[in-house]
Amino acid sequence: MIPRYEAKAITPIWSDENKFKTFLQIELELLSALEEKKMIPSGISKTIRDTAKINTARIDEIELTTRHDVIAFCTSITEQLPTEIGKYFHYGVTSSDVIDSALTLQIKASLEVVMKSYDSFMEALKLRALETKMLMTLGRSHGMYAEPMSFGQKLLGHYAEFKRRREDLEHFYKNELTIQLSGAVGNYTILTPDIEESVAKKLGVKVEDVSTQIIPRDRLAKLISITSLVANAIERLAVEIRHLHHSDVKEVAEGFRPGQKGSSTMPHKKNPIASENLTGLSRFLRSHLTLALENSILWHERDISHSSAERLYLPDHFGILTYALDRFTTTLNLLDIDEKVVEAKVLNHTHYLSSFYLHFLIKNCESLTREDLYAVVQAASFDADAKTNPQRFRDLIQNELKTRKETVTLPEVNADGLRNIYLKSVDQIFNRVL
Repeated sequence: MIPRYEAKAITPIWSDENKFKTFLQIELELLSALEEKKMIPSGISKTIRDTAKINTARIDEIELTTRHDVIAFCTSITEQLPTEIGKYFHYGVTSSDVIDSALTLQIKASLEVVMKSYDSFMEALKLRALETKMLMTLGRSHGMYAEPMSFGQKLLGHYAEFKRRREDLEHFYKNELTIQLSGAVGNYTILTPDIEESVAKKLGVKVEDVSTQIIPRDRLAKLISITSLVANAIERLAVEIRHLHHSDVKEVAEGFRPGQKGSSTMPHKKNPIASENLTGLSRFLRSHLTLALENSILWHERDISHSSAERLYLPDHFGILTYALDRFTTTLNLLDIDEKVVEAKVLNHTHYLSSFYLHFLIKNCESLTREDLYAVVQAASFDADAKTNPQRFRDLIQNELKTRKETVTLPEVNADGLRNIYLKSVDQIFNRVL
């Protein structure tokens, strides 16, 4: 990952040094299980654990000849050991058993970092939603003013989406991280399912139900599907912030720090750079879904066409996801919500009560049909919108009703009345989500 977007907690997980350390961890747990089942002499795993050291330079040197990274790794270990000990290293397993089981542990460690950042982000989003729960804003439909709603509920809708994806990640973490130690084509020719199960328990993961010499890649496709939906959720919220940040909307603004500059030539600019950055990163994250899906289709259940793509995209994917969540947390914490501007649009809007008045009239006018009443309210709203006078909207409806011999009086609604109408269910909605 380029330094600009590096997540420092993710980078070490995907280093060559850690990859080979994880290979060794798998091999040592296997040796321990083999000793427990008395398939190899006792004491071998301890001797290797105490002796073996990872030397990536030596592994690279051997691979120049072998052109096989796992064989190079195994050779670098066994050359440190007496022959009678080293001959049991990598006993009964194939390369993919080690590679894929280690990959699962790298993904597990990455998810733990991601979920920590995710929880911090969700907490920041929840707090901003609660803070603005009783702030009235004009909801939009088709990009047009619709009717008042809670600004906090707007944010809560995003929170609910992120909550669903967090549950998906948790379920994957608990149920779909698997290892395999089943040997060539998954046949258990040398090892046994019991040995595999023993190692899996020690590593805190599950056993792949049917391994095919590799762990089937639909597992990864499912994970990247989930994280791609997280990217969608990130972009959806980022785009909303960008909309509300417009100069002619001006309801929110990203925090602008001392010394920050928005343009090289226009000193007045304060651009929504974080939200735009997050939009771009979301596109990058979603692009990995194509790779994950195509990697699921391998010749005769097993080949290594997936390997090169995974070496590239997996470290980037978890790094960018962590970076994006951390950056969005900071963006939310610093987000300036201009409550006066937000609520003034509600109080000055000419026809936000169209639905409320329509339903009031349906209940209280006996001589006019719903279609008649809709036409009355619609005509008044169009006229009032042109004149931009909030009181005019009510007056136009009232005058039209008089010409139609209706004596119903529309209620006048102040700011508190608006809250009683449009925010009356907000507590229930929040309770349902939180």
